[in-house]
Amino acid sequence: MKLRNLLIAAVGLAIAGAAATGASAMTPWQAHHERRVEVNHRLVHLNRQIRIERREGEMTALQARRLHERAHMIRAQERFYASRDGGHITRREQLRLNHEETGLHRHVPA
Repeated sequence: MKLRNLLIAAVGLAIAGAAATGASAMTPWQAHHERRVEVNHRLVHLNRQIRIERREGEMTALQARRLHERAHMIRAQERFYASRDGGHITRREQLRLNHEETGLHRHVPA
């Protein structure tokens, strides 16, 4: 009888350990890494500015679409960098992405 109880306890612990690992994988801290947050915040701001300027008539629909596409490419590049490095980006990658965002922001009329 003791052996059976030990086996049940061992299986229960194994299942609990697997469940805890799965739960932590569902909410990765990497998505909230400070460098990624900063880069993505700048992209959100940039896309908001493009929409505002388009709404106010400062740019054509084609210009706005092209700027949104370039912003989307920067976001895809950020995700690629993060996928290579355990969910975060390096300082050099952050600087490169910020440089690209700044260049894109210069094309948005203010």
